[in-house]
Amino acid sequence: MAVYQKGSRGLDVTRLEIRLKELGLYNGALDDVFGPGLESAVRAFQQRRGLPVTGIVDDTTSGALYAEPSARLAAVREKPAAYRSLTLTAGFETSTDAPGCFCGVAGNFDGQGISFGVLQWNLGQGTLQPMLKQLLVQHPQVMQQAFGEGLTVIQQVLGKDKPAQLAWAGTIQVPGGRRLAEPWHSRFKALGRAAECHEVQVQGAKDRYAQGLQMCQTYGLWSERGAALMFDIVVQNGSIRDATRQQILADFQKIPAGASREEQEVARMRVIANRRAEAANPKFVEDVRKRKLTIADGVGIVHGLGYDLERQFHLRLAPMA
Repeated sequence: MAVYQKGSRGLDVTRLEIRLKELGLYNGALDDVFGPGLESAVRAFQQRRGLPVTGIVDDTTSGALYAEPSARLAAVREKPAAYRSLTLTAGFETSTDAPGCFCGVAGNFDGQGISFGVLQWNLGQGTLQPMLKQLLVQHPQVMQQAFGEGLTVIQQVLGKDKPAQLAWAGTIQVPGGRRLAEPWHSRFKALGRAAECHEVQVQGAKDRYAQGLQMCQTYGLWSERGAALMFDIVVQNGSIRDATRQQILADFQKIPAGASREEQEVARMRVIANRRAEAANPKFVEDVRKRKLTIADGVGIVHGLGYDLERQFHLRLAPMA
């Protein structure tokens, strides 16, 4: 196995930073450079574990570092790949782990009125209303517990047209619209904590996951990470247009035929990640690129947070189940 020390660079260094930050030993920036701060964190870990204190990550130190699973993994390891992909994308969308990502609620800062849940279903696009109606029919007691005396208001609002719904949402915002005013913020948070609401949200994401799997067939992807990449594209970007598709397929021809199956899969994902990012709104190209390359590479930094897909989400470069 490779040895990492001050001056080393690359994705494996990013992975080290993420792991040592999880352990509370590294507080520096997440990047791909093994600097003095990371060296100090490695020394602290080695001292804690009774290993030779060298500041160098060799096989022994690496084995000890990764012996214990990530805290994130416990919440998702036994879940289906669709759920694990959902919580990864939800992390990108809300900067929150499962199960907290199911509670994400935002105000009208983007003109959508209220955005809620793992995929930020909202009033403006008409995606939140069906979810609330489904919960009212299937789990009325959950809605009552979450909204209390506000449930009558919710029922009345759901009976109105979209402009009226958005107008109502505008009356329950804090200044700036990034957050709902109380008690509405806490009411939606309470709804998002209910297991029944989790189930409805997972159900609500199934069509998008199925669409992502169809795209995997189109582009010859076979891995769990490939499925996660395509699901994230469906959620963040909607689809891949034909012109971009032609560019992707042309780039595929440049991938060395002698590369292993795994190497070809990563190369294909990186092509898709870069081409889809370049086709995005110019304001968001680099955000899309970082997010998609993190999935393609299996490790990366999005919105200042470190992601290690296998250790945190059990999303591997392995065949889809």
